[in-house]
Amino acid sequence: MTKYASDVEAVNDLVNVYKKLRAEIGKVIVGQDEVVRDVLISIFRKATVCLLVFRVLQKHCW
Repeated sequence: MTKYASDVEAVNDLVNVYKKLRAEIGKVIVGQDEVVRDVLISIFRKATVCLLVFRVLQKHCW
């Protein structure tokens, strides 16, 4: 665990880590910003995450 000189320093570090993780997770979970945010909140809270993905079949009319 990292010790910080102030709360401001700790929050700034948390923001930087959040942005890095959001960018990396966003590469896998594309176009689902709310899902990425919720996953990160769960990780930071040390909670369990269960993701259910439903693929929608697109029908093309020719």
